[in-house]
Amino acid sequence: MKTKNIKYMAVAIFMGLGMTSCSDFLDRPVEDNYNTENYYESDAACISGVNYLYNSPWYDFQRGFIKVGEVLSGNMYWGSSPYLNFSVNGSDVDLINMSYSLWSEIAHCNTVYQSLKGAKASEAVKNQCVGEVLAWKAMAYFYLVRSFGDVPIVHDNSANLAAGNYNDLPKVQKADVYEYIIMTLEKAMELLPQAKSTTGRIDYYCAEGLLAKVYLTKAGVTGTLDKADLAKAVTYAKDVVDNSGRKLLPVYSDIFRGSNNASDESLYAWRWTVGSHWTSQNTLQSDLAPQGFDENGDCWGGWGGPSLDLIEAYGVSPKQDPAKRIDKDARRKATVMLAGDTYEYFWRDHDLGNGKKGLDYLKFWYDKSYNAAATDQCQAPCGGTNVKNLYGDNADHLAEMNITAGRMANALATHILRLADVYLVLAEAQTLIDGGTTTNADALAAFNAVHQRAVPSDVEKTSLTFDDVWKERRLEFAGEGDRWYDFVRRSYYDVQSCIAEIKAQKRNALYNCDVVYKRYFESGVWSYDEAAGEMQYDDQTASPNVTEQSFQLPFPTEDVALNPRLGSNAEAVHEDVRNTYSY
Repeated sequence: MKTKNIKYMAVAIFMGLGMTSCSDFLDRPVEDNYNTENYYESDAACISGVNYLYNSPWYDFQRGFIKVGEVLSGNMYWGSSPYLNFSVNGSDVDLINMSYSLWSEIAHCNTVYQSLKGAKASEAVKNQCVGEVLAWKAMAYFYLVRSFGDVPIVHDNSANLAAGNYNDLPKVQKADVYEYIIMTLEKAMELLPQAKSTTGRIDYYCAEGLLAKVYLTKAGVTGTLDKADLAKAVTYAKDVVDNSGRKLLPVYSDIFRGSNNASDESLYAWRWTVGSHWTSQNTLQSDLAPQGFDENGDCWGGWGGPSLDLIEAYGVSPKQDPAKRIDKDARRKATVMLAGDTYEYFWRDHDLGNGKKGLDYLKFWYDKSYNAAATDQCQAPCGGTNVKNLYGDNADHLAEMNITAGRMANALATHILRLADVYLVLAEAQTLIDGGTTTNADALAAFNAVHQRAVPSDVEKTSLTFDDVWKERRLEFAGEGDRWYDFVRRSYYDVQSCIAEIKAQKRNALYNCDVVYKRYFESGVWSYDEAAGEMQYDDQTASPNVTEQSFQLPFPTEDVALNPRLGSNAEAVHEDVRNTYSY
């Protein structure tokens, strides 16, 4: 935790709500500068005072969220990125910003928690708000421990600042950090309402869904699987599935439309807005969409994209004739744009002919009468372009969210824990309890519900293996910043399988897709010549040097310089968190 973080934490303590931002799904008071002594004077003020924890402190995590979750895991190709070849070091800017963002969220959660204790509001609203704060604090720590391993516990910023020991805090053993997350979530669940939230706020079952995933992850942290932890993961996940009142959305692609920002599917999400507060907005489209995707001149992500390994995992290939390609899995098109694809929810103000409107992937690149910004070159390095985390153009943003997007500013929610995740947590935990294969009815029902939404033509499974769930998670959550953390969870107890899978991935570029795509667009004839370098996979770039140490990111270099107890050779301490901390 660098000096910048310490100063930020201090500001959070003494300025209170100076950073507050909003979203349409949240109430917002009249803007002004408030301090903690006079702000929390009503139910509305307390609710508003929690709003910014859903967006602003998380802002600097966005780019790291994709680079760690998707590039590092092999789901996405991003040129010479150190996340692609496992050469990330402590001076990497995205790593630094990611760490800073997570510690900032924790600092603000701690500050708002202390302020709410003295709030002049109804007990029900105070409980709800404190529960939301603790639920977000748990999520920030869940990212920290899975990213960096052993990390310090900052329970009370005021106490640490007063003691002057921020630069002397020791790393705490991962198992104890997980116990701290569990303790925090348990307290959140005591306070949160059990009635289903329809506005996107965290409720009891949202926190319980995260608790199930935390137990599944913690189960292997000692190097062998703890069946008691796995059983708790099953219990909590099943309670969410059975009793939360939430249902999977029938159409997979609908999850990621702005009109469904607060759907049943979304348990935890960053709730962005477009307004005057920089850091309260979503900027992921800028990093992930190709040049000219919106009217704001803020898209530069065309030279990165889904990896060939991911595309082929859906059972298709960029090399296939688009007219003959068969998509069994609806998640492919909702995750990866390929030649021949059209989208009715993107570019709904653009005419496709035949009375239809929408985005045509090849027209986007090659037809200037359709797209004035067409580059006449498909930039996609593996033949496909990202879909998730994109809102489209201004017409799409306005239609879905009833507000206009700005430059590097949109209000599309970023879902970081979905209901489908809880279903697959149940399936994975039960499969591991049963030794890698299960016929458990609850696990099968959960898995089949997720799988058949995307692949309704498949017969329901009557027996489930760990590999079934492992693959399903990849196909379900690709592009959502989560895959690397699946590897981390598995690496705790089965690291060699993780290493082998990553080394076997097709993580490199597929050369000269553009030549083939353009020929097909102009002639309607699909053909390519691999000998001439068309559609040729780069098999010369070696697989990354993945080791057992690769599943833990380094702390930022300047953090270690300020606090040597964060160094890779520094020993993490054991803390009895239940007897050391309380809420």
